[in-house]
Amino acid sequence: MKRLILSLLFVAAFFPAFAQDPYALSTTDKKAQKLFFEAVDQYSARNYSGALSLLDKALKSDPSFIEAWVLIGDIGADQGKLTDALEAYQKGLSIDPDYAPRLWYISGNVQLSLGKYADAQASYLRYLSFQRLPDKARQVTAQQLKNCEFGIGALDHPVPFRPVNLGDSINTQYSEYVNTITTDGGMIFFTRNIPSAELNSGFQEEFFFSKKKDTAWGRSVNLGQPINTAGNEGGLFISPDGRFLFFAACDRADGVGSCDLYWSRKEDGRWGTPQNLGPAVNSGTWDSQPSFSGDGKTLYFASKRPGGLGSSDIWKTILLDDYNWSEPVNLGDSVNSSREEMAPFIHPDDQTLYFSSKGHTGMGGYDLYYSKKDIFGNWKTPVNLGYPINTNADEITLLVNSTGDVAYISSDKYGGKGRQDIYSFDLYKEAQPERVSYFKGIVYDKETKRRLSAAFELTDLGTGKMVVTSQSDPSTGEFLLILPLNKDYALTVSREGYLFYSDHFSLTGNGNSQDPITKEVPLQPVKVGETVVLKNIFFDTDKFDLKPESRTELEKLSALLKKNPKLKIEISGHTDNVGTADYNQKLSENRAKAVYDYLVSAGIASSRLTYAGHGLSRPIDTNDTEEGRANNRRTEFSITAN
Repeated sequence: MKRLILSLLFVAAFFPAFAQDPYALSTTDKKAQKLFFEAVDQYSARNYSGALSLLDKALKSDPSFIEAWVLIGDIGADQGKLTDALEAYQKGLSIDPDYAPRLWYISGNVQLSLGKYADAQASYLRYLSFQRLPDKARQVTAQQLKNCEFGIGALDHPVPFRPVNLGDSINTQYSEYVNTITTDGGMIFFTRNIPSAELNSGFQEEFFFSKKKDTAWGRSVNLGQPINTAGNEGGLFISPDGRFLFFAACDRADGVGSCDLYWSRKEDGRWGTPQNLGPAVNSGTWDSQPSFSGDGKTLYFASKRPGGLGSSDIWKTILLDDYNWSEPVNLGDSVNSSREEMAPFIHPDDQTLYFSSKGHTGMGGYDLYYSKKDIFGNWKTPVNLGYPINTNADEITLLVNSTGDVAYISSDKYGGKGRQDIYSFDLYKEAQPERVSYFKGIVYDKETKRRLSAAFELTDLGTGKMVVTSQSDPSTGEFLLILPLNKDYALTVSREGYLFYSDHFSLTGNGNSQDPITKEVPLQPVKVGETVVLKNIFFDTDKFDLKPESRTELEKLSALLKKNPKLKIEISGHTDNVGTADYNQKLSENRAKAVYDYLVSAGIASSRLTYAGHGLSRPIDTNDTEEGRANNRRTEFSITAN
């Protein structure tokens, strides 16, 4: 059951009036009045037991003393004992239903928090029946009525939900909060609240991880330094490509606000010293709960900074080429409301955002929602994940694996091993993100076999937009790129002093396959005699007009030539064996010339370029299969001088 602050507890709002005019009270019993004011003093001092004892005596003197019943309700609400609070409020209303309109609203809030949606609905409607209510009060109550209506409908139409405890290797007698699942599903990272003699609270939040062994999670291991410290860290998130680690920490010496965002880059297989994201991102208030997109550049986070729509909003910032960050931008009123939004999780598809909100229509309190981008990149109206994923309690954290079919939550509602445990469950289809796969492997020098750091750019051939950027690990050469399905992509891998590597992924019409693609990427040093196949130069069958999808590759080739002004190349066209040798010779030459003409129009001197058609005379694969013939139909360039 959630703890509820009832927004101006009833009696507390009227203490000054009661103190100045005892006749404003509903009782004329002097003894009851005296005991009540003594109880008010005890309540103000947070001595709840003393206040309740005095109120009990006051009610024995006058059982119809409404303010005494209401103060008992306030104390119950303060202590999170909502059933007791509701019973006391309703006792006061039974004595005089017209005593104070706001008491009906407060009773409705308690009923909503207890999941008594029909009762809350009746209380809110009774509140609205009073005249001369402020417009703002009517607006807020109208939203609460929407929550009641949604709650009633959600209970009648539950969504599939069977949470499974992740077991003893992860969950303990303490609280665990899920943070990140790696893209391949092989590791889980989480926060554990463990005992600490060094902190005043007696507990310390530390990051742990576990590796999956077959179908079970292995023993959890402390993430250690330099990420974990003697203080508290929380909200860890690891980028889908595994290069960056983000988290939040509060009250640090280098902090900008009360809680700041930090990040660490993986160096030689280890996490580097965390750095504060600085005043470009962090504000003078609370910034937390980071989530980094599969596009390799967009960081989402929750913040209480000025300029938002509510007390806590979701914002985003962009990682720039120089590893600085752009000025944060609010996600706007399609996601954020006039109340609180927090705990964003951007799925690796870069299209689906999961988050928690108090402001959108739901079951009451914090509910979990998802929103998807439209064709213009704007966020659609959020969708409540439904009951029983959401309840009348607070639901705050949810993340979804890269394949989109399994979600993870932290909860204390299912009789776990400790306070908060981590659970997984199969996410129903309508709430799943867009389907993705991923491309992983290593980059190395073709001649020396040395592992290399190189830049990756993945471009959507349908739109021409770059959708993912990444970098391979400097020491291992390892890389991982997210590949949303049902699109065609051009991949370029580049590094100073090397020819770029080109590849093509056609993921349209490949059914439901989310199998990862694994490949080694050899980079060739820039020197005479080296040849590169331009895998993203496209022509229609039997034609030599460059298709629009070729622009990305052509721009890369043009940029290479401009960056290396002494470089001279020959562009060559090749075909399969379908058709006559003479026809294929002319077709391949015209295709090579089309590339030549583009480069000249892009400002490359013709003296640095030659072109030739070789027809079917130089196959690199068999012509007995469609795949082999597709490989033979190609455009290449070779370095002739440098």
